[in-house]
Amino acid sequence: MGAAVRGTDEVAGERGQLINVAYRLLGSLAEAEDAVQDAYARWYALPRGRQAEVVSPGAWLTTVTGRICLDVLGSARARRERYVGAWLPEPLPDRGEWNNGHQGADPADLMVLDESVTMAFLVVLESMTPAERVAFVLHDVFRYPFAEIAGVLGRTPAACKQLASSARRRVDLARLPAGAAGAAGQAEAVRNVKEAWETRDITALVRLLDPGAVMTADGGGMVGAALRPIEGGARIAEYMVAIADRAPGLTLLEGSVNGAPGLVAQRAGVVLTVASFDVVDGRVTRIWAVRNPEKLRPWMREDQVLRQNR
Repeated sequence: MGAAVRGTDEVAGERGQLINVAYRLLGSLAEAEDAVQDAYARWYALPRGRQAEVVSPGAWLTTVTGRICLDVLGSARARRERYVGAWLPEPLPDRGEWNNGHQGADPADLMVLDESVTMAFLVVLESMTPAERVAFVLHDVFRYPFAEIAGVLGRTPAACKQLASSARRRVDLARLPAGAAGAAGQAEAVRNVKEAWETRDITALVRLLDPGAVMTADGGGMVGAALRPIEGGARIAEYMVAIADRAPGLTLLEGSVNGAPGLVAQRAGVVLTVASFDVVDGRVTRIWAVRNPEKLRPWMREDQVLRQNR
């Protein structure tokens, strides 16, 4: 009985790692949780004798989760072609910051926030083929050997290595210039944008935004959002001021978004928008604003989610 309990604990203890892998593969916390639950369902459906034959339950679960994510990525392409407006990954809060240190069973509580979950990185992952993304994330982010990745993709280790190399080139092409801001520099730039936005200071906003800046919003057709990216610092500044004029009672908060300084817009305590930024040489070059309420559930208190579902 003791050995069985330890085995159960070992299997259950893999959930955090699996959630982290699946989120980076899918860019969606909800889909990541579904994939991991599906993998666990398949594990517990195995006869006990078959489970006993598995040398590493963690490796087995990772392989199955990877295959499930690969299937989801294949079908996601068609779904995202029908998506209203731009599709952005789901933003992640820092739960220690957002919930006053409370830790629960929510999958967001299990996320490790590092550079592999920044919005900029996840957007680059979206440009990869499903096989490239799986090979790159498993190898370059989680250091799985190509021999194991081959079992996920159903290809040879050499083919998986080639896929990861191709994906790496995409990442290298998208890398920020040498002037990319660190956390402190980004936090200062984001704070300055917040203050300029709150005072409707369009001149200050233009000064804070790179002339070639791009703003992408994701409303999913459920709330108002620009359907196409807005290009140019001046146009973005005008758009932001127009939004401020049309949104009385909106409160902006500084906070960690996917592990980097960002902004959270609330009205009456309900999160309406979560914005991520890229900053180079003190100026904002990219803004990603997620407004789709289905993607903001990790940012809502339980009572808000219940109210939204009514």
